[in-house]
Amino acid sequence: MDAVDLTPGELRLLLAVERTGSFTAAAAELSLTQSAVSHAVRTCERKVGAILFDRGRTGARPTAAGARALVHARLVLRQLDVLRAEARGAAAGTLTGPLRIAAFRSAAAHLLPAALERLTAKHSGLNPQVLIVPELGRGTAGEVADGRADVAIATLGEDETPPAGLVAGELFREPYFLVNPGNQPDPRGLPLLDWPENCSSYTRSWWARQDWLPSAKMEVADDGVVLSMVAQGIGMAVLPKLTLAAIPPGVAVTPIADPPTRRIGYVATYAGAQSLAVRELVRELRAVAEVHAGKENVRPG
Repeated sequence: MDAVDLTPGELRLLLAVERTGSFTAAAAELSLTQSAVSHAVRTCERKVGAILFDRGRTGARPTAAGARALVHARLVLRQLDVLRAEARGAAAGTLTGPLRIAAFRSAAAHLLPAALERLTAKHSGLNPQVLIVPELGRGTAGEVADGRADVAIATLGEDETPPAGLVAGELFREPYFLVNPGNQPDPRGLPLLDWPENCSSYTRSWWARQDWLPSAKMEVADDGVVLSMVAQGIGMAVLPKLTLAAIPPGVAVTPIADPPTRRIGYVATYAGAQSLAVRELVRELRAVAEVHAGKENVRPG
């Protein structure tokens, strides 16, 4: 190893400073002195050739250079973990270790459980860890890009390439349905319930062309809350099929002629996509997705 390369120990130290927000707190976490941590960070900065942390009275904050270095630190350390886990697994004929998954709410609630049940039944040594992340801004893919997740369950844009350094694959495409209180004679007299994650340009373009939708709108936290509020008679909605895996009593679900659709897929780094655990999860997700996509149109509960 070249003397200017950062060691795994140095990468872990930089992440501890980021996580705790100060050299002093990082020193306590790592059972080191504050001066040892300060010296180690200076050594890292000299090796990298850039200042990684702004020091101040309120602690230590990553600089722009530091933020990029920390992303790569997480990715490098994760690949070292995968190297050890897969080498040992190959020797023992097992698949073990953590599998970090970022997923948006409805995927975590209705898609992942069946896939993880199948996965862990085959590989009992795997330890899936699920982080629920709203599909806003960088969304679940951002967790993968930043090294905080090995794979993301994400909504994929139409003809949209994944962010640099990431690969994506479609699992299934699902339609939207009209959802309204079953006892409401004129559901269009109710407000149209919307949620922030329902923000793709494709969906918004479809909504803008529907002159039959109510002009009055109400935005709530997520699609699960939307469904609950429809059940309470507060409004009507246009919801994707995955959200309707469990329909509350009193809710009417009606197919839409030429409905919008939503692409659900997975996102990983190039290296992460080659790991056995991610490949096995994607295999099980595809199996569950086939069942989901092949079901008859959802019906009222």
